[in-house]
Amino acid sequence: MPYERHTDSHPPARSGRPRARALAAAGLLVALLATGACGASDSGGQGLRSASDDKAAAPAAAGAGADASGKSAAKPADGASTAPEPGSAVAVHVIRTATLSIEVRSVPKAVAAARGAAEDAGGLVAEETTERVDDTHDMSHLVLRVPQARYDEVLRELAGSGKLLSRTSNAKDVTGQVIDVESRIATQRASVARVRDLMDKAEKLTDVVTLEGELSSRQSDLESLLAQQASLADRTSLATVTLELSEPYEDGKDPEDEHTGFLDALAGGWDAFVTMLRWIAVAIGATAPFLAAAAVLLLLWRLLRGRLPRRRTAPRKPSEAPQAPPAP
Repeated sequence: MPYERHTDSHPPARSGRPRARALAAAGLLVALLATGACGASDSGGQGLRSASDDKAAAPAAAGAGADASGKSAAKPADGASTAPEPGSAVAVHVIRTATLSIEVRSVPKAVAAARGAAEDAGGLVAEETTERVDDTHDMSHLVLRVPQARYDEVLRELAGSGKLLSRTSNAKDVTGQVIDVESRIATQRASVARVRDLMDKAEKLTDVVTLEGELSSRQSDLESLLAQQASLADRTSLATVTLELSEPYEDGKDPEDEHTGFLDALAGGWDAFVTMLRWIAVAIGATAPFLAAAAVLLLLWRLLRGRLPRRRTAPRKPSEAPQAPPAP
């Protein structure tokens, strides 16, 4: 009996160790699952944040070398540029505009020369308007777009094509605005990528609908930023030159500035008198049919009116005359 008791006491001790190990493994698994659920809920909450929150968190996310799963951080999409590092060279972005007013001998020839100067410099004519002031003088309005590197050269060539009446130039530095737009585009692209990743992992229909609305909003913001970037790139790469061309008047005098004499006043009065008579004749010709019809109607009415009183006052016959009463 003592031997049997000794042999029976060992199995419970041996079977208790595996149970303890199993309980410890189960506890560890539950802890891991809880941690994963918390991480998933946190990532879902981060995916539903507004674009402004993503912009604020972008620098911290960019500085991290790897994410929670141990994978390296995603690189910015192709074409996206980030803010320059301190101490690095920054390209200067300037918007240049100029307005020239030039008096030339022949406006058509000057327009052709200005168009050739812009095209030879690698630019283009964005707008062209030519009008005739009188029978002998023309005026033209041109808007030229030329590369920044050939801007000064084109201005000198245009200014030397005739008599320079006025010149205005302006330069605006938009380097900070360009860098800000590029940084916002990079952040917005990363935000759109995160929402798309969450949509791929979403299982509930409500989550998919919410994420689709968020993705549409962020893509709209991204397209707006890309449009701003394209506009800035166009204005900083091509300078705008507005050109006003005109022809000189004879003897250097404008006909509008000349004094009016007696003969000029007489001629103007005669033209006004003839014009008035012409309009009166036109008015009479237009109303003649109506006046003729009114005259005919008036004549008929007078004829009918003249006949009606005669019928009413016609003398009675003798037989119908009243007899006198008999004498008493």
